[in-house]
Amino acid sequence: MNETRYTLTDEQRTIREAILRLCSEFDDGYWLARDREGGFPTEFHAAIARAGWLGIAMPQEVGGAGLGISEAAVMMQAISESGAGFSGASAVHMNIFGLNPVVVFGSAEQKTRWLPPLIRGEEKACFAVTEPNAGLNTTRLETVARREGDVYVLRGRKIWISTAQVADRMLVLARTTPLAKVARPVEGLSLFYTRLDRNHVEVREIEKMGRKAVDSNMLFMDDLPVPVADRVGEEGRGFEYILHGLNPERILIAAEAIGLGRAALAKASAYARDRVVFDRPIGENQGIQHPLARCWMDLEAADLMTLRAAALYDANRPCGAEANAAKFLGAEACFRACEESVLTHGGMGYAKEYHVERYLREAMIPRIAPVSPHLILCFLAEKVLGLPRSY
Repeated sequence: MNETRYTLTDEQRTIREAILRLCSEFDDGYWLARDREGGFPTEFHAAIARAGWLGIAMPQEVGGAGLGISEAAVMMQAISESGAGFSGASAVHMNIFGLNPVVVFGSAEQKTRWLPPLIRGEEKACFAVTEPNAGLNTTRLETVARREGDVYVLRGRKIWISTAQVADRMLVLARTTPLAKVARPVEGLSLFYTRLDRNHVEVREIEKMGRKAVDSNMLFMDDLPVPVADRVGEEGRGFEYILHGLNPERILIAAEAIGLGRAALAKASAYARDRVVFDRPIGENQGIQHPLARCWMDLEAADLMTLRAAALYDANRPCGAEANAAKFLGAEACFRACEESVLTHGGMGYAKEYHVERYLREAMIPRIAPVSPHLILCFLAEKVLGLPRSY
């Protein structure tokens, strides 16, 4: 049995320690200010870029580190665990998994043109797939790309697109062949990586519950010209290409959720040790101890599944079930840890200065995105247990 699935390697521990040191420069006060005021955490993103971490899973020939999703997961978990939570993780998340279709299916020219500026932090990208009327039913998206000579003209809407307020480019999926003219719904979709031209794209921010530092948006594309040279791979195979980025995203979301849960658990444990009521620390009470101990177990179990899924992915082995299970378990463990942290703090858990209410709000993100827990359960029931398809 390969034990590296279940514990960090020396290299991965070194990555974790380096990231935690870097993140220590951005303390609770920094993230509290970002949560209150909004605004992209530019200083944090720049620090990650300067240290060379944005290219952790990118090919070495374009300036990346050439490491695996296992190492990327360690990095993203450490960012979240530092107290940055999803405000910090989401600021760099797209760089790690989003361009995976370009890495796998892009031409040498495209990789050379697109990836180095992203790795250096000179450009930012967003992932434009989800639509208001399609949701998770991606084959039913309505954005259309019509070819006119050497350009495609895109029209349509996208929703819940993170970092679009600051992005220079977007990875966008659009239908190039009408649904009625393809043999299967997964056909006729094409993938593009192109400039986010604000003369043709209106970016409208969505006010939301948490993670104010990293914007979420509605995009309205009105005759956006996209050069044919910005199409990734073959026309009509975009859905197939997007699938290659789904498992890495689930693994990274799981890692980030576990990191946030650990941050919450650390806050709760410290408070329980220090808070004295009836002449004793509240941490002496089993009513405080037991829920926190259960949170630790849940987080560690989710972490093992995440390590396993990442190891399988890096070994080019099937990992759909494990990646989805890791995302589900990580999100649920994170939410419980954040909830218990607020409850452990009592009334002070509701106060922003103790930070845990921010954690609880951000803990909803991995439960909802990028796929609902209900669809994960349906997927596992069908693919692992052999039950009939339910959707």
